[in-house]
Amino acid sequence: MTLQHNEAVLGLDIGTTSLKAVLFGQRGVVLASSTIEYPLSHSKPDYAEQDPEQILQAVVKSIQRVQDQGRVKGYKIKAIGLSTAMHSLIAMDSSDNPLTKAIVWTDNRSLRQAEKLMQEHGGHEIYLRTGTPIHPMSPLSKILWMKEEAPQLFAKTRMFAGIKEFILHRLYGTYVSDYSIASATGLLHLETMDWDQGVLDLLGISKEQLPTLVPTTHVLTGMAPSYALEMGIPAETPFVVGASDGVLANLGVAATGPGEVAVTIGTSGAIRTVTDRPVTDEKGRTFCYAFADQKWVVGGPTNNGGIMLRWLRDQFATPEIEVAKKLGVDPYDLMIQYAEKVPAGSEGLLFLPFLTGERAPYWNANARGTFFGISLRHQREHFIRAVLEGVVLSIFSVGVALRELTGPAKEIIASGGFARSAVWRQILSDVMGKELLVPEVADASAMGAAVLALYATGDLDSLAEIRSWVRISHRHHPDLKNSEVYLELYYMYERLYMKLKDEFDIMAEFQRSGGFETTLD
Repeated sequence: MTLQHNEAVLGLDIGTTSLKAVLFGQRGVVLASSTIEYPLSHSKPDYAEQDPEQILQAVVKSIQRVQDQGRVKGYKIKAIGLSTAMHSLIAMDSSDNPLTKAIVWTDNRSLRQAEKLMQEHGGHEIYLRTGTPIHPMSPLSKILWMKEEAPQLFAKTRMFAGIKEFILHRLYGTYVSDYSIASATGLLHLETMDWDQGVLDLLGISKEQLPTLVPTTHVLTGMAPSYALEMGIPAETPFVVGASDGVLANLGVAATGPGEVAVTIGTSGAIRTVTDRPVTDEKGRTFCYAFADQKWVVGGPTNNGGIMLRWLRDQFATPEIEVAKKLGVDPYDLMIQYAEKVPAGSEGLLFLPFLTGERAPYWNANARGTFFGISLRHQREHFIRAVLEGVVLSIFSVGVALRELTGPAKEIIASGGFARSAVWRQILSDVMGKELLVPEVADASAMGAAVLALYATGDLDSLAEIRSWVRISHRHHPDLKNSEVYLELYYMYERLYMKLKDEFDIMAEFQRSGGFETTLD
């Protein structure tokens, strides 16, 4: 079974900084799309929040837009699948109103609680049970922060929800959490696939304060009439709760078999592979999240992806911005053209891309960005290339851990905003030392959400049918001379991180408090 000639499926991908809605026809042909950006606020140091109502309105507006575009072309939406970013937390009161904004994964306010979990509450054992590394990103650390730092707020909270649960409650009046999103909270036991009672006891909350757990293929119908009317769709349109953006990115590029590795670099980055059993790491470097049909996704996220290039553009690329305006081109394209002139290794300039701390494989919120090896010969283009290389080296550092756990990669498939750059793609191929495949559709999570929706509604017999949807637009073969340079650069990258680890802690404290609490020798 599959879509008829006039039918379409909608994939919604709620990301950290924007929502992408993509309408797919037969065999994954893109019929319409919409992107809506929304702000990320930083009201205090280490805080990162979003207005959940604003994101809900983005959902409504996006569906309305693609529905209108599809209808003009003679298509009707048969089902909707949902992908969302992980680790968000919203405290809801007894009247189902939010007591907080959506606290997102980049929020580091619970740094002290994460350290306490590791040192006093058996954090590593919690990780081995739940698959979520102990880090300020996780709802586990955030709820503990709320309990200790905002007890009145904690006492008023009837439901701890994420952005997906908030949106589905608004649309359908029920709190449900798919196993994929739930397994990224630090609260779900991977073996029992239920909320971990030991963690709940530690936090002092009950299962009734958490959403009902459902499969990623769970279907909701009967949307609130006012929202259905605004979107322009029937209220009974099947709405599949879906999974997390990372899990669905693997599905969206058909990287679901043994040795098939997906790399995504958008705002942040990640490298992942699919296993047929939960796999955790004794060294605590990787995550393990539920997928579907007794499959799990193992890998690791990095904090600093495309956001590094945006930082470089905004802070240091004024000349490129002005030239780009005159030429009518994208400043990013101009920056990368400059970087292309620089040889692999940026002539001895190395960048540790930890401007927002780091998750995998170090799980160190105190890590800080570093340019190393600066000399008078280094010019603007060297710094641009070093940033591109540093982001890829961070992905490779997770890939090293992943290879130890699941075996070598047979195939690497790339997606995300970085995949629009041939230079950046080639750097990834060179660093990994493997052929790199780039699918035609860049919005892998949206495609994964759409495919899962069709599978959930019985319109696909197997998730493996996604392979007929994925068309490869680019192939990159590694330049082995460059690969040798990058391997040596990676060893330097690792050594430099370890040498600076203690200094990162001291500098992070200085940035938070404005002074050094530790005496510098």
